[in-house]
Amino acid sequence: MGSRNASGAAIWPWLGIAFIIILADQFTKTLILADFQLGDSRTVTSFFNVVRVHNTGAAFSFLAGASGWQRWFFIGLGLVATGFIVWMLRRHGEQRLFGWALALILGGALGNVIDRLLHGYVVDFIQLHYGNAYFPSFNVADSAISVGAALLILDELLRVRRS
Repeated sequence: MGSRNASGAAIWPWLGIAFIIILADQFTKTLILADFQLGDSRTVTSFFNVVRVHNTGAAFSFLAGASGWQRWFFIGLGLVATGFIVWMLRRHGEQRLFGWALALILGGALGNVIDRLLHGYVVDFIQLHYGNAYFPSFNVADSAISVGAALLILDELLRVRRS
């Protein structure tokens, strides 16, 4: 399991990475809010657009049509996840791949919680498509969560392979 650092010093680099994710996420969303009206879209390449979408739900707009309770539910869920991730980082902060995974997920989750607190929705702006098939719009926070989840899976696969 590795040595535990009672002072929690191993957690600070991971919190720094999460903070950088939050800053990048909020900075890009601020640019979108300043330069785009809701529904605006600009083509960048044949498969990539920058858009302004407001998502009141979760991933893939899950529960977006609910009556408003989902805002507080997802804020609460994000804060509970934050507490759990910080606890895990304090216990396992010396594990590099695991730490990266959790730091990315933490930064992404808090980036989206900040949106829900400030606006009541998450600002999405990255739109990928192939022909007329469009992937749901997403943002920097969503990207960090996705990469973090992939790293968690990789970390577990490597752990199983070692044992």
